[in-house]
Amino acid sequence: MILPGLVSVAFYRRRPTSVQIAVGLAFTVAVSGLLGYWQDAGTAFVWYNVGLAILGGVILYVAILVYLVRIYLPKRAAAADLAKSPTSPPSP
Repeated sequence: MILPGLVSVAFYRRRPTSVQIAVGLAFTVAVSGLLGYWQDAGTAFVWYNVGLAILGGVILYVAILVYLVRIYLPKRAAAADLAKSPTSPPSP
């Protein structure tokens, strides 16, 4: 559901754009709503399940996105900076 943001973080090592976040969030809401509707279609609790599924999907989406942007990216950036640090010139 958050594939565009994951691809951006994992392969390109950069923050996801606002368009990627919006598309991922819209897809999460749509799929969560459909899964909530499909679970109990035809019963009195169908709209309760749809709302609960959408809320759970959005919470999961935001939690994963916060983890990737706040924790995962800074660690990768720090590791890349250490790998690219200039070496001292050889002593004569």
